[in-house]
Amino acid sequence: MTPDVVRYRQADLLAGLYRRFGPVVRVGPHTYLLGPEANRFVFAHSELFEVERAFQSLVPVDGPTSLIVSDGEDHKRRRRFVQPALAHRQIAGYVPVMRENAEAMVDAWRPGEVVDVYQEFRRAIRRSTIHALFGEELAEESDFFGAHLQVLINLIDRNPAVVKVLRTMRAPAWRDAMRARRVVDARVYQAIEETRQGKEAGDVLAALVEGDGLSDLEVRDQVVTLIAAGYETTSGAMAWAVFNLLRHNGVWERAREDDEYLANVVSETLRLYPPAVVSARVAAQLFEFAGKKIKQGAFLLYSPYVTHRLAEIYPDPLRFDPDRWESKPAPHEFLPFGGGPHRCVGAGLATTELTVMLKVLLERPKPELLPQRLVATGLAAMRPKNGLRVRAAG
Repeated sequence: MTPDVVRYRQADLLAGLYRRFGPVVRVGPHTYLLGPEANRFVFAHSELFEVERAFQSLVPVDGPTSLIVSDGEDHKRRRRFVQPALAHRQIAGYVPVMRENAEAMVDAWRPGEVVDVYQEFRRAIRRSTIHALFGEELAEESDFFGAHLQVLINLIDRNPAVVKVLRTMRAPAWRDAMRARRVVDARVYQAIEETRQGKEAGDVLAALVEGDGLSDLEVRDQVVTLIAAGYETTSGAMAWAVFNLLRHNGVWERAREDDEYLANVVSETLRLYPPAVVSARVAAQLFEFAGKKIKQGAFLLYSPYVTHRLAEIYPDPLRFDPDRWESKPAPHEFLPFGGGPHRCVGAGLATTELTVMLKVLLERPKPELLPQRLVATGLAAMRPKNGLRVRAAG
């Protein structure tokens, strides 16, 4: 039997700890800052936190200069090169590419065929993200990037302590990942050089290469981060959105006829299934929050998932209800893309991509959601562990 709402056991345990012990909870080597006031504190006091040390486990994929692992002035400088190409007016220009890729995917389904819509949209999102940001030529190599980046993503999807052991021992999984990284890097550095020589490129690649002050390593790290993070997180959210459209009575029909309601479906999906279940920081200095002292160097985690499923913010929180979005919550109460200076730079792109591709799906005959056991997995990119199976309309 397919559930109405999929729960994430680990995160649900955190919600129980929050209700019992309040916003500061220490579990093993981690300190959790939970709930809306903790989010507000983290976003308002970025000077108290380090991001670089918190996200060291992502360096094997994203690189040491990625926005995700950058602090202070380095973060601001690198973000300035990326952000203009991801402004709303620029994103509007990417819509035809998103629609084209979604149409090609959906129209290839045969009547009655069983498809994994998570994997299907994952490929379409990867291709459209690369095309929009880095140009048509690199998009033609979307499957190449997907195959090699997946080896790296599989590595960092493990517990960071395990990754550290694999690296120290030079285990096969580590060696395979580093081999995949070298292959990806060679292609990205080739694209950087071609762009520098005047070859036409996508908006972001051109902005990064032509901007004054970024090294080739910095350009490489932003390119790989935007590709990998762009499709890894958005494809998970897309699967949950399709699940919600098909699982709940009347939602598909209303979303097909009402663009505003479709936007609410996207928001409600991101509430229940935020891409990042938890996000990390390291305490840069001793500070106090909610009457508890946090030591310098403490590894801290806050949780969008926990906040989004609190009844005091969202009445009947496990009910999928797009109509609740007639009023907007505060930024520290709705944080699918984080918040503060480190809010995901691609948030607007992801939301637009979700909306555009869902609209393409809604324009076709309604597929059938098959009975299946859905299990949520992935703390940094929550997704259905075994995909999402539907039967294409006959």
